[in-house]
Amino acid sequence: MTKTALITGATTGIGREIAAAFARDGVNLILVARDQAALNERVLEWRDQFGIEIATFACDLAVPGAADELADLVSARGAPIDYLVNNAGVGVYGTFDQTSLRDELAMITLNVVTPTVLCKRFLPQLMQRNGKILNVASIAAFQPGPYMAAYYATKAYLLNFSDALAAELAGSGVTVTTFCPGPTASGFQLRAAMQASRLVKGKTLADAASVGIAGYRAMQRGKRVVVPGWTNQLTTLITKFLPRAAVTRAIYRMSAPA
Repeated sequence: MTKTALITGATTGIGREIAAAFARDGVNLILVARDQAALNERVLEWRDQFGIEIATFACDLAVPGAADELADLVSARGAPIDYLVNNAGVGVYGTFDQTSLRDELAMITLNVVTPTVLCKRFLPQLMQRNGKILNVASIAAFQPGPYMAAYYATKAYLLNFSDALAAELAGSGVTVTTFCPGPTASGFQLRAAMQASRLVKGKTLADAASVGIAGYRAMQRGKRVVVPGWTNQLTTLITKFLPRAAVTRAIYRMSAPA
């Protein structure tokens, strides 16, 4: 039986690599992104090469109500999904007194509301099909993040929500994986306007291909919380034992403009 994966943020970066992994394994795709032209490129790239069916939906999931509308459109196709990958996300860089409230609220909608809505809407059919959920968070989920205060908070929500959902669904046949990569060369930094941050300026970032494959494999194995890369794992471990104030000060210094 051919399976189907719904993937948000599917045209670039980590989402593209996860979608490509599904395609190589012969899984039909429902790709979601803002740019229809980029979606069309993915269809041309994978449909004939892997002999799969690919549906696309161009929408901005940072707009209130868009996730519900997407769920309605996907459900109207009549074909249930087996995998849900909530990868779409965005950051806003800068001190909170200087950043745009409009941008912050759009980020919260995309990073928090959208994955919550899609999990809620598609969970019944995933439970019928022993499906899998992959929610892409970040190592930012494990500590406060000055200069990206609201972004770090959205990823903390996604980590805690997903881990709790995984516990609730234990034994149901559905697995929920929270994937928490570190900084990755994916275009995220450019969109977040954080090129000047010490977190990324002059740094060699992990490549999206290896990170995406790690997330895909973690989901297929039904892992609960996965942090790829030993340096990222060490970072998250250290934050558990240091005083919270010390961790916050360290992130403040590391995140400041170089």
